[in-house]
Amino acid sequence: MDVAITKMSSKGQVVIPSEMRTGIDEGDKILIIQNDDQLIMKKASKLDINLKEDLGFAKKTDEAWKRIEKGKGIKMDFDDFMDEMKKW
Repeated sequence: MDVAITKMSSKGQVVIPSEMRTGIDEGDKILIIQNDDQLIMKKASKLDINLKEDLGFAKKTDEAWKRIEKGKGIKMDFDDFMDEMKKW
């Protein structure tokens, strides 16, 4: 899994960092799922194949954030977190 940070312009435009654009071409449609403070982006061309999985992931992510907000999350430093993400 790769992680990057970007920002939104005053016109609502968000730049996808170059290292994250592999397989995305100009004009491709992108699905965005918003859930509270979370945004999940996916190429719309793969929508029909994996939509059920994506919505399930969004639901699990929302449930995880709610557990964290209740203080039931697991704390770890950044390097440990990144090591754990690589296992996924």
